[in-house]
Amino acid sequence: MTTETPPAEHPQLLTDRLLIWAGGRTPGEQAAVIALIDEGDLLTRPDIQQLLVVDTGTTLHCDWPRFETRYRTTLTLDDEEDAFLTLVIATAFPRLVALWKVEALGRRRLTIILRAVEHLATTSTTVQEPT
Repeated sequence: MTTETPPAEHPQLLTDRLLIWAGGRTPGEQAAVIALIDEGDLLTRPDIQQLLVVDTGTTLHCDWPRFETRYRTTLTLDDEEDAFLTLVIATAFPRLVALWKVEALGRRRLTIILRAVEHLATTSTTVQEPT
């Protein structure tokens, strides 16, 4: 007799758990989480995880306000990483960010940010202009 192992109730991968959480959040937070996952490097850093991700064991979420107020003083970042995280935060929560920040991004990270902006544009409700 063969017994099957029941599927886990909660995905074990951090990225899977973040995607599930983001699914119920704003389009900006969804786009920000997807951008971090697509980037692939920063979210694997323990210092970024400790500052951004709150994991209670049963629930998991991104603490964007805490991250925004502390990432520059807590983390060691190069110019490109700083620019990328600044733009990700501005995607999660609308912030005024100087467009020159994109100058610090390499092609790969710029492409990820542009996809995040596209996600925002396609998932946000369009305001109809009066005719």
